[in-house]
Amino acid sequence: MSLQANDLGRGGGGRTRPFALLVEDETSLIELIRYNLDREGYDVRVAMDGEEALLLIEERLPDIVILDWMLPKIAGIEVCRRLRSRPATRNLPVIMLTAKAEEVDRIRGLDTGADDYMVKPFSMVELVARIRAVMRRIRPALAEERVEIGDIVVDRSAHRVLRNGVEIHLGPTEFRILDHLIQHPGRVFSREQLLDAVWGSDVYVETRTVDVHIGRLRKALARAGGEDPIRTVRSAGYSLSFS
Repeated sequence: MSLQANDLGRGGGGRTRPFALLVEDETSLIELIRYNLDREGYDVRVAMDGEEALLLIEERLPDIVILDWMLPKIAGIEVCRRLRSRPATRNLPVIMLTAKAEEVDRIRGLDTGADDYMVKPFSMVELVARIRAVMRRIRPALAEERVEIGDIVVDRSAHRVLRNGVEIHLGPTEFRILDHLIQHPGRVFSREQLLDAVWGSDVYVETRTVDVHIGRLRKALARAGGEDPIRTVRSAGYSLSFS
């Protein structure tokens, strides 16, 4: 588990907070955006150049990237291009920030793969609204209190899990693991990534602990019948998927 990753944190009822990576080199803007996203319930991490951003994304996959165009080392538009060229980050939501207001620049940014584009200076209210809109469209599970994937329903507000209409009783850790996996169906998470997301980076937990809790989650889900929705990918980790 990375010692550099921030604690993802938990919201009410054990809900995992969505993780936003802010890639920006203007200190005053960093603090303003971080403050507003923290109020929105996001865990925010900052990269101040394009090279650092790519390294951090490799270390821990965010739920959304807020990406400045003009960055040291590697420009934001090149960061976006590289993200779109890689299978693991091809569908990662990206909102691009820039001082370039010309239409040709907006088109270039969107053509590179950005999901949205905001010209500086902009209002924080509008940025937050744009982030919400992108997340609802691309990561709907993060915006909903009740999420249904296959025959599993997770009701975050009530802290309940149903499978085939049968209530499944989970411990707090198993609930957080399932909640994290169901946000990204089909995506494979390593044990280290699950440790960071569920336990937080400031707590030392051995990686094999993940296997123990995955085993408990599997047994609990199996009580309601149906196929095992948790796929073990050898030497890679775990994912939630239905055939």
